[in-house]
Amino acid sequence: MPWQPLHRIAFAVATYPFVPSSPADLPLELGDELYIIEQGGKDAQWFRGYLVAPPSLLAGLTSVKGQTLEARVFSGIFPRSCVEVREVLGEDSEDGEEGEQANGHTNGVRDENGIGAPLGSPNGVESKRKSAKVKRINGLTNRTTQDVSIVAPRDPDAPKPPAPVPMLKIGDETPTSSSEPLVDEIGSCLREWHSTNLHELLLSRQYQLLDNISSLVNTLDLSRRQLLHNVLTDFEIQTLREKTVWHLVKGNKMLNGEVIVRDPEERGRVLTGDDSAVEITKLQSMMSLLDERPQAPVTENLTLHHLLIDVKAFVGASTEATTLVFFLASKTPGSPATPLSESYIVEVPPSGALTSLTKAGQMRTLFTNLAPADIGDLPSPDTELYLVVKVRSTQQIMGKPGSRSGTTTRDGPVTSQHGDKDKPPSTSRSARISHMWGSTTQKAQRKAFSRNAPISSRLNSLSENSDEPQETRDGPPSTASSQGQRSQPKATAISRIVTRTMGIGAISLNSIMKQDDEIEQVVTVWTPSTALGQDKQDMGDAWEDIISDLMKSKTGHYEKSRRAERLQVHLKPFESPDADALIKSTPTLLSGVMQTNKMGFSGAPTKPRSDIYVTIDEAFLPRHALLSRAGSSASSLSNNLTGSNLQITMEVRRPSGERLEGCIFASSNADGQSSWESTATGRGDAWSQTLRLAIPPNEVSGCHLVMVLADVPSHPFAICHMPLWDQQAFMRDGHHSLLLYKYDDSTAMARPGSAGKGGYLALPWNARGKDDVSKDDAVLGPIATLRLQTYLCSTRFSQDKVLLGLLKWKEQPPGDIQDLLKQLVFVPEIEIVKLLNDVFDAMFGILVEHTGNDDHEDSIFSALVTVLGIVHDRRFNLGPLVDYYAENRFNYPFATPCLVRSFTRLLAKPSDPDTSRNLRATFKVVRHILKFITHARGQQKVKEEGIGITSTSPGFSRHLRTIFKALDGLMRNTAPILVGSQTLAVQHFHTWLPELSGLLSTEEILHIAIDFMDSCALVKGKLVLYKLVLILNYSKLELFSQSEQRQALSANTVRWIAPHWGKTQAVTEQYREQVRLCCSVLASQIEDISSEVPDHIPKIIDSYLALQAAPETSKNRLSLLFPTTYPFPTRIIQGTPHFDEALVELSAILSSISNSPAGMQLELAEDDLINLLDGTLHVHLSILQCEAFPADWLSVHIYHHKSTMKTLQYLAGILLETFLPHPDEAENYNTDLWKVFFTTLLKLVGSNALALETFPEQKRRAVWKIAGDVREHGADLLRKTWEAIGWDPSLDEQQKYGLAKMGGYQVQYVPALVGPIVELCLSVHEGLRRVAVEVLQSMIVSEWTLSEDLSVIQTEMIDCLDRLFKSKPLTESILQKLFINELFCLFEPLANIPDDPLYVALRELIATIDEFLDLLVAVHSTDVTGRASHMIHRLRLMEFLRDMQKEEIFIRYVHQLAQLQLDARNPTEAGLALRLHAELYDWDPTKIVSALQDPEFPAQSEFDRKERIYFDIIKYYEDGEAWSSALQAYTELQTQYQENVFDFPKLARTQRAIATIYETIAKSEKLVPKYFHVTYKGMGFPASLRDKEYVFEGPPNERTSAFADRMQEQHPQAQIITNGENDDVEGQFLHVSALAPHRDLNHHVLQRARVPQVIRDYLLSSHPQVFSITTKRTTTGPITEHSAEKILYTTAEPFPTILQRSEIVSVDRLELDALQAALERVIRKTQEMIIVEKRVADHEEEVIPLLIEALNISVSPTSESSVARYRALLPSSTSDEGEEPEEVVLQPTENALKISLIDHAIMIKRCLTMFARSGNRQLQESHEHLSKLFDQTFAPELAIITVPQPRHSASLMPSWNPSSPSLNQDLTQNSLPRTNTNATIDTSILDTPSHQPSRNPKRLSFLKRTIDPPPFTNGFSNGSTVPNIEEEEFSKKENRRSFFSPNGDTGLGRGAKCPKRIRQGV
Repeated sequence: MPWQPLHRIAFAVATYPFVPSSPADLPLELGDELYIIEQGGKDAQWFRGYLVAPPSLLAGLTSVKGQTLEARVFSGIFPRSCVEVREVLGEDSEDGEEGEQANGHTNGVRDENGIGAPLGSPNGVESKRKSAKVKRINGLTNRTTQDVSIVAPRDPDAPKPPAPVPMLKIGDETPTSSSEPLVDEIGSCLREWHSTNLHELLLSRQYQLLDNISSLVNTLDLSRRQLLHNVLTDFEIQTLREKTVWHLVKGNKMLNGEVIVRDPEERGRVLTGDDSAVEITKLQSMMSLLDERPQAPVTENLTLHHLLIDVKAFVGASTEATTLVFFLASKTPGSPATPLSESYIVEVPPSGALTSLTKAGQMRTLFTNLAPADIGDLPSPDTELYLVVKVRSTQQIMGKPGSRSGTTTRDGPVTSQHGDKDKPPSTSRSARISHMWGSTTQKAQRKAFSRNAPISSRLNSLSENSDEPQETRDGPPSTASSQGQRSQPKATAISRIVTRTMGIGAISLNSIMKQDDEIEQVVTVWTPSTALGQDKQDMGDAWEDIISDLMKSKTGHYEKSRRAERLQVHLKPFESPDADALIKSTPTLLSGVMQTNKMGFSGAPTKPRSDIYVTIDEAFLPRHALLSRAGSSASSLSNNLTGSNLQITMEVRRPSGERLEGCIFASSNADGQSSWESTATGRGDAWSQTLRLAIPPNEVSGCHLVMVLADVPSHPFAICHMPLWDQQAFMRDGHHSLLLYKYDDSTAMARPGSAGKGGYLALPWNARGKDDVSKDDAVLGPIATLRLQTYLCSTRFSQDKVLLGLLKWKEQPPGDIQDLLKQLVFVPEIEIVKLLNDVFDAMFGILVEHTGNDDHEDSIFSALVTVLGIVHDRRFNLGPLVDYYAENRFNYPFATPCLVRSFTRLLAKPSDPDTSRNLRATFKVVRHILKFITHARGQQKVKEEGIGITSTSPGFSRHLRTIFKALDGLMRNTAPILVGSQTLAVQHFHTWLPELSGLLSTEEILHIAIDFMDSCALVKGKLVLYKLVLILNYSKLELFSQSEQRQALSANTVRWIAPHWGKTQAVTEQYREQVRLCCSVLASQIEDISSEVPDHIPKIIDSYLALQAAPETSKNRLSLLFPTTYPFPTRIIQGTPHFDEALVELSAILSSISNSPAGMQLELAEDDLINLLDGTLHVHLSILQCEAFPADWLSVHIYHHKSTMKTLQYLAGILLETFLPHPDEAENYNTDLWKVFFTTLLKLVGSNALALETFPEQKRRAVWKIAGDVREHGADLLRKTWEAIGWDPSLDEQQKYGLAKMGGYQVQYVPALVGPIVELCLSVHEGLRRVAVEVLQSMIVSEWTLSEDLSVIQTEMIDCLDRLFKSKPLTESILQKLFINELFCLFEPLANIPDDPLYVALRELIATIDEFLDLLVAVHSTDVTGRASHMIHRLRLMEFLRDMQKEEIFIRYVHQLAQLQLDARNPTEAGLALRLHAELYDWDPTKIVSALQDPEFPAQSEFDRKERIYFDIIKYYEDGEAWSSALQAYTELQTQYQENVFDFPKLARTQRAIATIYETIAKSEKLVPKYFHVTYKGMGFPASLRDKEYVFEGPPNERTSAFADRMQEQHPQAQIITNGENDDVEGQFLHVSALAPHRDLNHHVLQRARVPQVIRDYLLSSHPQVFSITTKRTTTGPITEHSAEKILYTTAEPFPTILQRSEIVSVDRLELDALQAALERVIRKTQEMIIVEKRVADHEEEVIPLLIEALNISVSPTSESSVARYRALLPSSTSDEGEEPEEVVLQPTENALKISLIDHAIMIKRCLTMFARSGNRQLQESHEHLSKLFDQTFAPELAIITVPQPRHSASLMPSWNPSSPSLNQDLTQNSLPRTNTNATIDTSILDTPSHQPSRNPKRLSFLKRTIDPPPFTNGFSNGSTVPNIEEEEFSKKENRRSFFSPNGDTGLGRGAKCPKRIRQGV
């Protein structure tokens, strides 16, 4: 089947790999994306199309920084069976343009809906913007795609159309885009990072950033998969969205700094132009400046912390059951640690390993309700929170049976008074083990010990001695049952199983609790060490100081326990006000978790709780301790008491001695026990065990604790007790010392027996009364006691006497009630909070009881205010509890009048100091007082209705109105003492209004609110800010949520905020804050503003302009936008960005109001309207220029483009209607207003932020979503308004130009708007470009009609294009210059008119612009090959600018070129570039030139400007050692100083500098650069280089091979040919050979002998333009037949050149005759022998034979190679006999030959002298022989040499003299002062420099001033110089650096004050 094009492009995905078998095949891999364009092959089973692959990172090697790598596109054919067609891209069939679209180009941008936005196609052809649709193929398989190919009819003779190109997609939406937009956002973001940033990070070696990005990418990829799979709970998904959005923000900030706003509350979608400007601005500021979303300002008392712990693994070496006891403890510096929470117990089986968690629910708990102070937050930053774990293990204790029996048993140590044995505990530790891991039998224990336990565990358990007492080592394994019953002992011994604490570990939690991340920690368990005499131990990082507080060590040392080798816990902190709500909202993590409570309240209790905590500390049993006895003296302890296994057994009993069942809880997950046993401990050690007692409240007052102390396994030996109630209050919290009584029959019972004796309750329970904490042994002796602590955590009981008295007020004498009320202020707040409801009941009961008694009412009111004041205590969240009480428990209907009267009396005297203080306290709690009044009034009405009273009480309403009238009067009072009360009233007034809803109607409340706000009209200072916050709070009240109330508030807001913003005299911080709060007010009312818009907009504009004019400041904190409280919340930010929160907020409010449904409604007087329109346009222009916010706030920036577009559309309607006068009234046309409008519009549509075509994927996608096609709307508006200001053309003009409107007011904007219009002409957007070209056409016609000259437009176009190329990247439309053809098309009718002057001028204009564009593209394009090509393009552009007289632009490019050369380390060429600038000026000291910005030059005379440039030029020449060029510049300066400005100090310094250069030349070794001949051959070179020949300049020591390598780098594809010819024309070939400057044999330097070779070379090779190479030389035979042939190459300009190369313009051949050939050969031989001589002098012995042989040839009279033979070519003198010979007049060439022979003879004589002085034997042996021959052969020359002649210092000094000194100079002056005077500079810059020796000499500086000698030194006065100082200095070779600093200003004017040294005449 022949290949047929598809009707539409099909998008497919490769589903099977395909390996190509021919070059036309396209290899496929799974997942490849394909665009199919043709179908064919056998049975139509093949497709042809494009494969779009991700960009290759290798492409980044040649990419431009910041440029997105393009996707790789491959084309070919592939089987249809390997792909699956997913969708078809194309047009609707209804459009009727299928054929055109199928075979044409598809270009533009397609969003997720397929809507195309015009883009330039790659081939430069654009299609019309069409509405495209995507047809998805659902369920399409390979078998059903037979109809994909739809053959479109096509003329077979027509040329084949180009292949369709897939359109540029903006959206890559997936099916999940609507439900989970973040899925697509993540994909788009990751693709952009890969194609735009990854290669840059690799190339720049930013590996740390790359690692961070890699981690972030992995996180985002995981988030994307979690969102796709949809397996998370709603809460988890919401959290994931929040984190993902901020991860995207973090990545974008790290890579490009631009932040796109995605809202987690909107499922992470990009906020668009249809969303709230306020919300998008708030999010933008936070995302751009912060690292995470700031948490809502939550008061500290609302935040409670919780900690989840999960035991992951435990490994220990123990054969006994192990218990892990977890609890939280707190420690402050200088205080012992205290337990903070209840305990949580985890049982470990006897194997000692806990690695597989079969029952995870029993391994974890949630520690709840921790206050901020508990975790180290303020106000307790020093508090340390720890997670503590105690490791306990069971042990079997063996002992002898006791002497007594029947009084105690294992299961019930105490016998009740009825003689019944107590029941055993309901649960035990063994039971818990059984519950978790099955029954623990003796067999199982033995098995675990012998087989299942690891070898290491068994070994460690056998070898560990320090962790268990000696008594247990020989005992057998425990045989205790799961119920803890006694093992079967032998007849002679008893056995008990006890629990002992074996070790303790701790983790600090402060840092963990303050983060959100989960963490796993390994807990190190420590045990006391028995080793003695150890030095201070280094515990390492695992040690915590709290361990020594909780577990004492007798030796003071600790070691890691081997019984707990590894304990690993998982920790996760939470924040939530309620633990139950947290568990409910996080079921995945917390479902079924056990809560472990804090011991105490973290705030106001919201749930009933009545827990009693008892901590057993230790037994005080010193040596010779005495046990108390009932009715007799104390007795000593038994001597048999070892005290090594002390154990406490505790019970809670009623007064009768009956035990309370199940009320003791050892841990949060333990069952209640009736009798509790402690761990076993030794004498002097503490138990430190905390128990919770859950006793029914009605029994607390009669219950007591009884504790029995025993030394296990012996019987108990002591008993003690403690009552829980003391003097009608619960026992005080704290330490208690309980007397230990001897345990016997009398003390075993609570009450006396039948005999009336005994009973421990009749005995004192403590040592010295209820307040005893420690014992006085001196008085009582060593009385045994038991120390413990109690803590009441109850909402039922109190420990305060005042509070208890108040609660029982009815029992108090009448006079004591007021005293109690006054003392209420001293009651601890927590006591009031715990019994809040009872306190309120008591107070309101007293109030009702004493109704009408003013003193009682005021006392109760004051007490009520005191109690309610606790609401503001940060420790308690009391507000909800008060509300709950008022709404549910309050029932005092007759309290209303009492409260109203008291409040009224308080307001009656606000100025009284005492009243003022009470009033301020009252204002804080008025809300709750009004709530009580409201509920009491409602209850009163119910009672009145019950007795038949239905009318409203006028007295109550009158009193209520009196209260608010008094408040209004208070606010109007200006007394200073009232400022505090007024502030509090304003701060809290909005909280009072909702409480009035039960008393007044909404309208009445609204009037109260309005009246109160009106009363605040005169407030000043900070009260203004609180007033504005109050308005804001009005808007947020649910009470005013109805539209009527909100509209009323909105209407009044205009009046309320008007005085506080708008125009101002000075912008103060107070004014700025007022403006910000006004913005917040409007933001809260934005949906209700309608008719108020005209009132707000002028204020917004005036405020913006006022703030814009204020100086800008940098910030290190962000004040959160649109604050609702004062002071404003702030956050620390990184860096110091420049922005103003007020401007940001104003711009957002302006955008919101302008685009509100109500519209702008600007209907003002004409003058006011002009000012408002002008201000509005300037504000929008400022916003578009990012003066209101940073430019990288991408979403906000784009949002304002769309918003501004809507505003401009509205303003255009006003302008067209009101400000477009009839042509007859043209003088009324407001040119400036319309200009601002067009400037703003052009700035909008030409904004770089809308250039989608240049953006990477993510940014392009976001811009399209936010703003849509703003440019299209802008183009329509531009056409409409531009045509509107034009006038109707004549019929002839209309036919000629095709314009509907032209001229008129349009001419006012030429040339001002030409630049912006031309910029739009270069837009890729087709619609915008078309309109811009039409506008440009009308401008051209208007300008031609007025002046018949287009030079003004041409100038503006050139300036615009230059600016454009500096600031914008190259786009397709620029490269293709699309607008030029479009402009020609518009003027096409003129082409038919012969010699139409406008058309001719237009062609010239376009030709100029076309050339300029080509030059600009060539200079700014990144595709230029090689630096040389770039320089050529830049020079051509500069030449064009100079011809166009664009001086300022030309100068900028000159200095850019100079900087490029400096960067390339070519200082000479940089100096040559600056000469182009200098040539623009004359040496005129009177003509002033204007200042320049780039480069920066002040306004100065031409002389000063040129002089300063020359200084830079000379500095660069010196750095490049271009001495001849430097001498030329110095000479020119010398002439000007001498003959123009007569500045002799500068003249002297210039001459010294010239002298220094000459000396440097004389002492140099090699000055002449190397030159190379390069020919470009081959078709591979562009036409501008092909077959061209150039001479290149290189460094003096560069070899041909090195130069060839350099050329190879510039042309990697070229083949270097250094010899031979190459006839191949395909490819690139570079012919490279060395050249030398052609030496003029007629140069006068050759007429002088004894000229050093370096000077001769310098003079002969200075500024060479002709170069030569010898092609033929004849040096044999008769000397008259000697000859040579040279090829001369003449270049276009002399060297040095800016490009370091010059094109060869002519090639000539030169024949040398015998005389010329001889001269050249003598000079050459002399140079060669000098080189060898130098090497011999440098002790290179290997060249000695070479020098001897050369000398032999030269001095041998018979040698045909001796240059002495050429003497015969010279004419000899003729004379008659007896007469003196007649002197022969030699020709210049002949004389040059004679001089060269003399120089040759001098060289030989110097060599022979060296031979004579040398110690080398070979040289000495040759000396005599060679000397004889020399005297014979060179006798004529020797005769001339011996003639006395003036001695020249340099004549006998060889240039290679190894002893030549070096010179060094310091840069003593970096810059010259700037001046505007005429042609005078500081001559100190031309002083001779000071000279210092240097080891590494480089070059000399000639423009240095000498160091001033000290005055009167060595007898010379100040101003004189030391004799011969310069001769001494110049005898050294110097390291030269110029005084011309590149950063200095060197222009001094004439008449400037000269430095001291110049005045002294140095």
